[in-house]
Amino acid sequence: MSDDRVQLWADAKILYLAGVFPKYGSPAWIELPPDDPKRLAAALDAAEMWRKYGDEEALLAWFREASRSRPPLAERRTKAELDAAARPKPAHQLQATPGWPPIAVPGQPGRYLTYTEARRAA
Repeated sequence: MSDDRVQLWADAKILYLAGVFPKYGSPAWIELPPDDPKRLAAALDAAEMWRKYGDEEALLAWFREASRSRPPLAERRTKAELDAAARPKPAHQLQATPGWPPIAVPGQPGRYLTYTEARRAA
């Protein structure tokens, strides 16, 4: 009920002040003289829209995202493909490289891999 009263007051005030006015912040609104009632009517209209719907740009972005086309189901990956992609991969094998410092071995404090010619030949 209180929302209805707020909406009625805002609509009445907007009509009393201006009737027709440019969108708040638009170039036409900026060109209005500072004391023009259309400026206040546009600001009041924008405030009322914010109160009712929130951020207009965020709302429009949500509508764009919700209405964008999605790839057809036939072109999407199958459950088997998704399961295969989710399987654990083998651990990376550490290898020391010439010219680089020794590598600390994870989980083994104090152990380092260093590059040697013998390791390269193996």
